[in-house]
Amino acid sequence: MNKKNLFHYNSKILKVSELAAIAVYDFIGKKDENAADKAAVEAMRTELNKLDFSGTIVIGEGERDKAPMLYIGEKVGNGKSGLNFDIALDPLEGTKITANNEKNALTVISLGNKGSFLNAPDVYMEKIAVGKGLPKNFLDLDIPLEETLNNLAFYKKKKINDLVVCFLDRPRHSKISNIVDKYKCKKFLIPDGDIFGAIATAIKKFKIDIYVGIGGAPEGVLAAAALKCLGGQMQGRLIFNDNKQKTRAKSMGIKDLKKKI
Repeated sequence: MNKKNLFHYNSKILKVSELAAIAVYDFIGKKDENAADKAAVEAMRTELNKLDFSGTIVIGEGERDKAPMLYIGEKVGNGKSGLNFDIALDPLEGTKITANNEKNALTVISLGNKGSFLNAPDVYMEKIAVGKGLPKNFLDLDIPLEETLNNLAFYKKKKINDLVVCFLDRPRHSKISNIVDKYKCKKFLIPDGDIFGAIATAIKKFKIDIYVGIGGAPEGVLAAAALKCLGGQMQGRLIFNDNKQKTRAKSMGIKDLKKKI
């Protein structure tokens, strides 16, 4: 695709996301997560089907039998241009946040060439993310978090206790919390919506130095797509609780289940 066409679709996709966000407005603080999500899904689906391409949802609202709209494998667009894209999306990332009138819910959509996204199953993912300005391949999930924090402080020319570490406020992150406390780093705890947590590392106004923790794999793919555009870095690794999840991942084309992504 040439730059002119790319800019054209960028602006169109931005409008899709904007209209999905606007559709949610009347449901902010109404304590109805399903209604808020439905409004975003319907708006996003309607707008996508107006666009002159053929799109396939590869990260969506779930399987077809569980999500009647914007499910994995659904086709969108009117097909007039002959162009084909894969689409990763989350019409409302942070339904609970929206329903409770809290901050940082997002409408998220990313467009790429065929095969450009990991077809992530709906499982958990280990994640670590940072913003721009760091050495290439700075992140490694196999390096202890303590070492990563020390390295990050060095490269950002900060005292380690001035680093801001973002993670979901969940019991499963007690080890991370203990390490952050050990080094007296600043915590930025989020109740939900870890796409925001990851991409905020690359947005200066949020003053977040690193995001770390376990969250949804589809959200990890979306966050990685955004960070790539913003110049940040992210690494993830899928977590499987049983053989059924492993079988599902293999059926989606994931051959190495232990691979860092």
